[in-house]
Amino acid sequence: MTIQNAVAGVTRPTETLPYPGGVLPLQIEWTYAIPVIIYHLVALLALLPWFFSWTGVFLAVAGLYVFGTLGINLCYHRLLAHRGLIVPTWLEHAFAILAVCSFQDTPARWVAVHRRHHQHADDQEDPHSPLVSFFWGHMGWLLVENRDLTRLKIFDRYARDVLQDRFYKRLERNNWLLVVFASWILFFAAGFGVSLALGETVASAAQFGLSLLIWGVFVRTVAVWHITWSVNSVTHRFGYRNYETDESSRNNILVGLISNGEGWHNNHHAAPRSARHGHRPWELDITYLTIRLLAALGLAKRVIVTVPATASPERPPLATRGGQDRPAD
Repeated sequence: MTIQNAVAGVTRPTETLPYPGGVLPLQIEWTYAIPVIIYHLVALLALLPWFFSWTGVFLAVAGLYVFGTLGINLCYHRLLAHRGLIVPTWLEHAFAILAVCSFQDTPARWVAVHRRHHQHADDQEDPHSPLVSFFWGHMGWLLVENRDLTRLKIFDRYARDVLQDRFYKRLERNNWLLVVFASWILFFAAGFGVSLALGETVASAAQFGLSLLIWGVFVRTVAVWHITWSVNSVTHRFGYRNYETDESSRNNILVGLISNGEGWHNNHHAAPRSARHGHRPWELDITYLTIRLLAALGLAKRVIVTVPATASPERPPLATRGGQDRPAD
């Protein structure tokens, strides 16, 4: 198989990868598999008219930005994993809570897995390279045990800086699951309470509360999952390249748009610490525009913006793998 650089016209051979060395393919990781199955099944209830409300649909769409963009993209990814900016501690923690509500594990583990991905991108030890298989890169890697991703094994190497904050240490003690469950209660209680206050019956209030829960939590969470997972899978297989890097990252227009900027993944691998992922005029990066707004309001500082020289046949591939386990301060 060859990977074509759509900008520079450079080809680079790649091979299908084996599973990472620590993977036990026949051992299901039930702590991840069960929630993934349950969330997808509950989200399907949105197809039933009884659970429909326009308010629920609005909350699901708005949640893509609130929980996906602010929580996962901005906080987990650009702020914590790559230290591409600094925000006040209270705001960082607030964004982290939004990310936790996306049910993508704790801040420390998300950061550790992502940093390992950059260090071994599209090598065998990459936790989720789609060069193993597309399904593996998308979500299969979550569903089986990988001894190399146990918390004790990866935290000290990849997330020590995150766990210096007591707030994140407390989340590791299963407190993050309490945040998730509390979000369920909040969405249902808000719908139930507002309906009762407007004079609706208990049955109607329960129906409205459940519509907000199904759409605002489960549909939104599943949508954010697949958007995030598409960055891992689609943007390492399909798209164009602004930069010739030493892995198979791509810029994918569809993923770039639905993820609010995360899909300009080749740009990201070429400049991992940069808070800006969209480098060309058409590469809309809502996450970076949000960061610029925060900076204008005095809520974001030390915003790192790096745009490397674009690929050309004369330039050697950018070395993006290896290096430090954690970004330098």
